[in-house]
Amino acid sequence: MKKIALTLFAVVISAAIFAQTKKAEEMAKFTELKYNFGKIKQGVPVTHVFEFTNVSEQPLVIESATASCGCTTPTWPQQPTAKGKSNKVTAGFNAAAPGPFEKTVFVKIAGADQPLELKISGEVLTAEQFAKVEPVKSKNNR
Repeated sequence: MKKIALTLFAVVISAAIFAQTKKAEEMAKFTELKYNFGKIKQGVPVTHVFEFTNVSEQPLVIESATASCGCTTPTWPQQPTAKGKSNKVTAGFNAAAPGPFEKTVFVKIAGADQPLELKISGEVLTAEQFAKVEPVKSKNNR
């Protein structure tokens, strides 16, 4: 009987703990989760700012932001973001190798069960390729 009661107690406690976890999307509202740089020149690093608002009832703490590879460098706020306030996560990409790319930044929010995923994509062109696709500017092209 004691084993059944103990097992039941453990199940109830586990269910309560799992019920308290939240999804990152319920805590931070990002204006966008994906960004496409389009065609970019090789060797010219690019960055994109992903803005978010804290939509939770508590200060929002971003514990970490990690990239899917070393060519992408995320930065995130080191201080808590107050309820209703906005902040940003910046994703930098070094554009070292030519070719198409899609990279992910995993944003871990304190209290969230899964990290939120921000994606950047585009195509890195060599200097010669990039020169061919740049629009020709003229007096009529405003």
